[in-house]
Amino acid sequence: MDQVSDAVLAIAASPWIYPALFALVVADAFLVVLPSETVVVALGALAASSGEPSVGLLVPVAALGALVGDTLCYLIGRRIGIDRFAWMRRGRIAAALARARRTVLTRPAVLIFTARYIPYARIAVNLSAGAAGLPARRFLPLAAAAGLAWAIYNLSVGALFGTALPESPLLAIGISVAVAIVLGIAVDLVIQRVAMLRASRASGGDGASGA
Repeated sequence: MDQVSDAVLAIAASPWIYPALFALVVADAFLVVLPSETVVVALGALAASSGEPSVGLLVPVAALGALVGDTLCYLIGRRIGIDRFAWMRRGRIAAALARARRTVLTRPAVLIFTARYIPYARIAVNLSAGAAGLPARRFLPLAAAAGLAWAIYNLSVGALFGTALPESPLLAIGISVAVAIVLGIAVDLVIQRVAMLRASRASGGDGASGA
């Protein structure tokens, strides 16, 4: 166990951790199987328990990676659309795209900030924002603010347990990642519930007006 801990601490102290984190967060904008949130949380725990890597660098690196990835999705939606490829027309991505397309122009701030914490929704909102013609001057500041808030949130979750367990960095990582996963699931469920209630109210209003 000590050897594993030493290896983890050596990786955390490497200067390559920052470009690797940036690349991972950018790629996660397209490939939801990549656990960028988990890695950011883990690095937050390590930074708080051991002092490495530097939180002062982790925050801007993670936030910039989020902005770059989201902007690339936005540009794909703007130039290609959201129905060119088969993976955009099936499964959770297709359902998320349909929901995002209906409201991205009327509630961009809410969608962009909320979607940053839900992988499938994040891709759908960014693609839909580009495809729907949301101006870049509106999208970019919102995406930058959402990315910064996301980075601070995940690092803070990790740092909370890293500070509480300074002598056990691996335990701090394990607990913080587990808590972050539970919180992510809870956020996803709450957002889905709110969306269902809004859809129910909207359909009820349509039915009343039609009567």
